[in-house]
Amino acid sequence: MPSAELRTLESWLSGQIIGQSHLVERLIIALLADGHLLVEGAPGLAKTRAIKALADGIEGSFHRIQFTPDLLPGDIT
Repeated sequence: MPSAELRTLESWLSGQIIGQSHLVERLIIALLADGHLLVEGAPGLAKTRAIKALADGIEGSFHRIQFTPDLLPGDIT
């Protein structure tokens, strides 16, 4: 992904996720590293919105799994 596209994506994400510049930076780093990112935080901090926005920004897909105490590995696959 060229740097101009990354800057455009970062700018767009910053507009979608107000006040979470550190999270936006980490999303971009994880994307560049082709790695994983665990997003944790208190309710209402736009965690799900951030990941959905990233998926939209790179024309990817988004699937959410709500972890509960009775979740089994077979429930995910």
